[in-house]
Amino acid sequence: MAEIAHAERAHALLSASSAHRWLDCTPSARLEETLPDTTSDAAKEGTVAHEIAELKLRRALVEPISTRSFNAQLKKLKDKELFDEEMLQYTDTYVEYIQGVVHAFPSPPYIAVERRVDYSSYAPEGFGTADCIVIGSKQLHINDFKYGKGVQVSAVDNPQMKLYALGALKAYSLLYEIETVHLAIIQPRISGQASEWSISAADLLAWGESIKPKALQAFKGEGEYVVGSHCGFCRAKEICRARVEHLLAAGSRAPMKPPLIGWDEVGEVLKKAEGIVSWYNGLKKLALAEVLKGGNVSGWKAVAGRGSRDYADLDAAFKFLQEKGIDEAVLFNRQPLTPPALEEALGKKQYKELLEKPGHVISRSGAPTLAPADDARPAFSDQVKPEDVFSGPVGS
Repeated sequence: MAEIAHAERAHALLSASSAHRWLDCTPSARLEETLPDTTSDAAKEGTVAHEIAELKLRRALVEPISTRSFNAQLKKLKDKELFDEEMLQYTDTYVEYIQGVVHAFPSPPYIAVERRVDYSSYAPEGFGTADCIVIGSKQLHINDFKYGKGVQVSAVDNPQMKLYALGALKAYSLLYEIETVHLAIIQPRISGQASEWSISAADLLAWGESIKPKALQAFKGEGEYVVGSHCGFCRAKEICRARVEHLLAAGSRAPMKPPLIGWDEVGEVLKKAEGIVSWYNGLKKLALAEVLKGGNVSGWKAVAGRGSRDYADLDAAFKFLQEKGIDEAVLFNRQPLTPPALEEALGKKQYKELLEKPGHVISRSGAPTLAPADDARPAFSDQVKPEDVFSGPVGS
């Protein structure tokens, strides 16, 4: 497989994955460019999972790979530091979804795996890599495998996916007639169902034309800094002046007259304060790193945190304790796994067959939680009394 390793691929300034940022906050791309690009363990883990998914998908649908060659390549991926056995199950889910898309065509469609696409006609120097492209019967499918389990990503009106689709249209429209574009995000660690959305090719091209002015602004580093949910993965999120001032301004609504603020004002304060806790903790981490490397953060210093204790040799320690008459029941705490933990241990498929279908697990709705009005989840329609939700015996 003569492919560039996922972790070594070049990234565009106006990358598709960051489009939700630079389309809303046009100067952010150039601002991020001035900061180091650190890679988290979660991102590295995702890279390994993507490489396994690519290998499986190529073997299943694109390239005839012998079992011996496949196993040898898979073994190399399994030897990577962040490999986990559950990656094999989740990548199978992704491959099965793509196979379902392919087999739904009346005749064999065109399939491209990990295809670099160029959308520079809409965003200067823009390019990216689409996980899987399927074309046939005037349909274009853009499929994206996401291994993260922290935030569920929707395909609905997703700018990253739309940019990939624009690049695919540019690459293939002379070879294939395309009328409809289908976008799908497969995120098996969060949901067994792919997020899907469709748009006509004409509407997609119109959207591409509409973003050209903003993309040009972003490329030049021009425009106003805009704070919002898109800040979440920005490299500058902890020290961006616009965001800092926005978060600190959350308290400016407090000294109002009359002394009690109204519910309309509560909504405004909540919006302004959203993210302030995670921002504060992130900023403290950055400040600590600066102090530890010899820098000066006015009014702060690094001190030793709370220590920890561990056994020099667990087996030797417990054996010694038992020889001294300590009962084994004192040394071990035996507890049943919770349904979520057991699902992770067994895998979603076996968990569903052995526990959910026979009725051994009871699912209960969570307590109401406050969410922004544009949250994708439906609002509660019943009139729920707060005392019915939050009352009950202590510890229940």
